[in-house]
Amino acid sequence: MNRARHHRRARAFPLAMLLAACAVAPPVSARVQPADAPADATKASVASEIRAGVSGKLKDFYGPRGYWPLWVEKDAIGPQADALLALIASVDVDGLAPRDYDPRGLQRLIEEADASPTPKALARADLALSKAFAALVADMRRPARGIGMRYLDPEVEPRDPDPSGLLRAAAVTPSLTDYIQTAGWMSPFYMRLRTARADYRARWGDLPGITVPEGVKLRPGGNTPEIALLRHRLGLAQGAAYDRALAARVRAFQSDHGLAADGIAGGQTISALNRGPAYYDQQLALNMERARLLPGPWVRHVVVDAASARLWYYSKGALDGTMKVVAGARESQTPMMAGMIRYATLNPYWNIPPDLVQSRVAPKILKGASLKGMHYEALADWSANPAPLAQSEVDWGSVAAGRSEVRVRQLPGGDNAMGRVKFMFPNDLGIYLHDTPSRDLFAKPARHFSNGCVRLEDAQRLGRWFFGKQPVADGSAPEQHQPLPQPVPVYLTYLTAVPTAQGVQFLPDVYGRDGD
Repeated sequence: MNRARHHRRARAFPLAMLLAACAVAPPVSARVQPADAPADATKASVASEIRAGVSGKLKDFYGPRGYWPLWVEKDAIGPQADALLALIASVDVDGLAPRDYDPRGLQRLIEEADASPTPKALARADLALSKAFAALVADMRRPARGIGMRYLDPEVEPRDPDPSGLLRAAAVTPSLTDYIQTAGWMSPFYMRLRTARADYRARWGDLPGITVPEGVKLRPGGNTPEIALLRHRLGLAQGAAYDRALAARVRAFQSDHGLAADGIAGGQTISALNRGPAYYDQQLALNMERARLLPGPWVRHVVVDAASARLWYYSKGALDGTMKVVAGARESQTPMMAGMIRYATLNPYWNIPPDLVQSRVAPKILKGASLKGMHYEALADWSANPAPLAQSEVDWGSVAAGRSEVRVRQLPGGDNAMGRVKFMFPNDLGIYLHDTPSRDLFAKPARHFSNGCVRLEDAQRLGRWFFGKQPVADGSAPEQHQPLPQPVPVYLTYLTAVPTAQGVQFLPDVYGRDGD
């Protein structure tokens, strides 16, 4: 039920109540100008009631702020409560049950506070709203099992949220109403997928799940039995004509599924239709669970999506930038992992993976190439300070046959596969973000060519964001490590459903992780 919100003048409270409230001083950030003194007095009285009634984890939030209310504006519950009730009403799309957050009970307490805005009634509503809010945020943030994210550092590992921390984060936002309406504690990726799932259900979820024969191409002007099935599948009136209404409906379906919106039901369109709405709802739900693992935009962090081969970076509640990347090929996939980018390496080596040494380097040497000519060097082991090996000391035939291995690395320089810089989040898989001299790959629509690492379209720009200035090497010495001023979380994920301005684009499952 929508409530017409209005603010009333502060009621006159007994002198004894006001004197008692003076012992509960609001935090400095909550103090107001003298013109708002009546509202300030009301909140002080509410704070006194909150102090008398609060318990448990909520006390950890209210106590340090002088028991100052979170949901009261002037002498009434503010519009942020309406935003919370609206969010609760929609949480079925998150896989949650609205009844778990007692919306009827909240509505009753709010209406009681509206009808009789005494400090006690306002305090009861404030505490109940905070409890429901903290529970909802915790449930929305809680990851599902089996998603496959690997956590490299304790800083990024999911924890059971503390209600006081969730409420403190909400209390310092510029607008609590906006924070709730946008679910600012969730990743923007999650929220866009959430909206897309709700819209998808509304537009396509209730249509009949019948099969349209494949192997045909249906187009405007046609009049065949298959067209009658297509009309039925898309919820149009019975008939066999491919008229303007059907063409428009086909274009709408194509736009919402990332297909070329030409109004012609060809092989891809019919195949997409025959998967049925339940399939796409499941895909959206799966990708929401992956996106649930990502932080909200108020956390300074980087997201790399291997499926779309793109990178985004966020801070202070906003997207700071995005760029293309080259992600791992199907046989050398970029894993789902999260860690802390702690330093940059300038003038990097490239340690060539042993399988590439076997398949590419060794055959070239057997045909007469030299390590020096290729700007490579062979090393005795994988330690931090390995001894160099002369080319003649290595049995390259054995390496090419896979009977032995040798460490080979490419020296720093303009042709180095790492480019000028790599950004390190230590892990045993040797995955990192790095520059690249291979610029042509960024022009391709599908960019899955790497050996698992992430090649950056604009490493210099990302470096400026990390450091606040352009990191510069001190001379030509190789492997110069520069720590970031503050470590930055990085999340490597895999999103095969991407919201667009027109609908949702369902991307190819390059790595085969989505299942049947």
